[in-house]
Amino acid sequence: MKTFEELGVSAEIRRAIEEMGYEQPMPVQEEVIPYLLGDNNDVVALAQTGTGKTAAFGLPLIQKTDVRRYEPQALILCPTRELCLQIAGDLNDYGKYTDGLRVLPVYGGSSIESQIRALRKGVHIIVATPGRLLDLMERKTVSLATVRNVVMDEADEMLDMGFTDSINAILADVPQDRNTLLFSATMSPEIARIAKNYLHNAKEITIGRKNESTANVKHVAYIVHAKDKYETLKRIVDYYPQIYAIIFCRTRKETQEIAEKLMQEGYNADALHGELSQAQRDQVMQKFRIRNLQLLVATDVAARGLDVDDLTHVINYGLPDDIESYTHRSGRTGRAGKTGTSIAIINLREKGKLKAIERVIAKKFEMGTMPTAKQICEKQLIKVIDDLEKVKVNEEEIADFMPDVYRKLDWLSKEDLIKRMVSHEFNRFSEYYRNREEIETVSTASEKKERNKPDGKGKAKKNSGPRQAEEGYERLFINLGKNDNFYPGELMALLNSRTRGHVELGRIDLMKNFSFFEVEEGSAQTVLKALNGQKWNGHRVTVEIAGENGQQDTAGRKAGKRSAKKEKPAAKRAAKPKAAQQEKPSKPSSKNDWKQFFQNNNDFADEDGPWGKKKKGKK
Repeated sequence: MKTFEELGVSAEIRRAIEEMGYEQPMPVQEEVIPYLLGDNNDVVALAQTGTGKTAAFGLPLIQKTDVRRYEPQALILCPTRELCLQIAGDLNDYGKYTDGLRVLPVYGGSSIESQIRALRKGVHIIVATPGRLLDLMERKTVSLATVRNVVMDEADEMLDMGFTDSINAILADVPQDRNTLLFSATMSPEIARIAKNYLHNAKEITIGRKNESTANVKHVAYIVHAKDKYETLKRIVDYYPQIYAIIFCRTRKETQEIAEKLMQEGYNADALHGELSQAQRDQVMQKFRIRNLQLLVATDVAARGLDVDDLTHVINYGLPDDIESYTHRSGRTGRAGKTGTSIAIINLREKGKLKAIERVIAKKFEMGTMPTAKQICEKQLIKVIDDLEKVKVNEEEIADFMPDVYRKLDWLSKEDLIKRMVSHEFNRFSEYYRNREEIETVSTASEKKERNKPDGKGKAKKNSGPRQAEEGYERLFINLGKNDNFYPGELMALLNSRTRGHVELGRIDLMKNFSFFEVEEGSAQTVLKALNGQKWNGHRVTVEIAGENGQQDTAGRKAGKRSAKKEKPAAKRAAKPKAAQQEKPSKPSSKNDWKQFFQNNNDFADEDGPWGKKKKGKK
């Protein structure tokens, strides 16, 4: 392994990073630094979070900066304010002994006037989020004509967040003879396209295999019924008393709800999502960094830029929609040579994603064994004892109080005193779990056994009926499908905009003209009331319980096709008399019964009525 000196890093930068604890270059630094120190060297670097990326591009950028020229010479683009501030802080640390170096973070959510003033004074390196930088460019307060090095950090995330047009506009103002470095955790088609458009003969550097999860992370999955997901989360947290973790949720609503539940039940937790103000986000992140928080419940985007090296766990409260996002999440633990655990709490409908993730990370998930109440209480008891052993005793400060304490506790034996001290901390767990039912995990074997269970004649049942919803879920039909550009993202947006509170989604089956989706049983009626009759992209939405009244899914398919062909206007449906919607009287069985029939059913005796032609035919 080479040293930083052998890589060509200058003496003043080496002095700064040695004080920060850098001893040997990490693999990504060893690969990127020499190449980036040269000219006309474009790079696509595929590396996971926590691999030392910032130093890999930061050290060469500082070294190539001419501090005598107070003009932008390097531009670093990143997706979030938090990552922007983190990178700027790291660069200032690396350039501690580079006299006169000026690094400016440019981001939204802060005073644009102060950033304009800093730009007018002159800066060497700009670290920016695309939106705010574009705003400054439109105001003619920043020029990129002197930039010779451009870095796009977490480029895949910037594209996912919709910054493509902003990046196009920004790079159009940067000289074409620049050096460009693109960092991404994954090589997606979008990243390949942006590399082709903006980079020239780029060298591809891959640290580890593409899309591979870090080697120090163990991957564990708990497959449970949907109704048991939150209780499973609590059991996992209780089983690891020293846990320091990020709990990832899919939506802002879910993030807030899970965090509030945990806090109400006494857990040291808080939420981090996009609906918080910037001041609130900063406060939560700072509390988590200094470990005043034990659990951070977050969305993927909000957690960007939160760089913590000693996380013990990452917990996926359901798997992300984008499978590759799992590698971002799991890469936040197991850093700096330490081991970590990535836990997925999923229902049966997410098992397909589990297999896909295994192919991406080239690792198998361990099937988690649910901690029992007894095991949890034992772990918590040991924690109490460990904490007592580690208590620092300050003899001088407590000396004046001890005589009264001894006198107060004199009647207790040593054994009784220990029991009371332990029980003081232990009782809340033992009381909570005393009469709790154990949570059932759903194994692949038991699922297969149930599916192939023989009927009374000893033959395996054929799956000829409609698809059954998972236990605890209700299967719903909706008259929107792929032909309407209706996909899972659109379904989630529709639910979020029309329903209050969190709706747990299960399996989604998309067809051409209609779809089926599953929601928790307790939410089914809420969803029906909230969505029925609403308008979506010009379509009137119809949602029904699939297979209701004995109908098969095929009935829903036919209804979907009819609905897709022609939908009766709501006004006509509403105006239809109730009597006309009722079942028609049965027809007479003989000629002699017709007279009596018409006497008893005057409503049907007119010429234009449904029986008019029949009546005329019998005259």
